[in-house]
Amino acid sequence: MDALVALLCRLPGIGPRSAQRIGYELLVRKRALMPQLAEALQHANSMVRLCDRCNNLSEAPLCKVCGSDRRDRSILCVVESPADLRAIEDTGAFKGEFFVLMGHLSPLDGIGPEALHIDRLIPRMAETQLREVVLATNSTMEGR
Repeated sequence: MDALVALLCRLPGIGPRSAQRIGYELLVRKRALMPQLAEALQHANSMVRLCDRCNNLSEAPLCKVCGSDRRDRSILCVVESPADLRAIEDTGAFKGEFFVLMGHLSPLDGIGPEALHIDRLIPRMAETQLREVVLATNSTMEGR
C-alpha cells in the first residue's frame, strides 16, 4: 500500500490523502479494475508516442488530427499540452492544425526553448500554405 500511495503521489494534482483514498479504493472496492488499469498503463507505455508532425500523443506516426484531410492547413494553433489540444478539439470550432509544445518555459525548473520542440516548430511555421499562427498558451507568466 505504501508503494502504491507513493507512486500515486507523484502524479500531478494527487496529494498524499488523495493517493491514499485512491489506493484503498483500488485495493478494497475496485480490485477487479487493477489488472485492466495495469494493462492500459503498459499498453500506453509501449504504444503511445509523439506525432511526427505536431507532437500530439498517438499510436501511429501521425495523430488523427494530422492524418485528417479535412483540416485547414493554412492555420496553425500552438498549444502547451495534448490536454489543451483535446480541449480545443472538443469544441469543434477550430479546423486548423496544431503544434504541441509539451510544456512552457520555466527557467527555474530547467525548462528552456530546447525542451519545447521549437526546433520542430520553426519549419512548420515556414510552410508556404501557412497564413496564420494562433498562440493558445495558458495565460500565466510562463505561457506568455
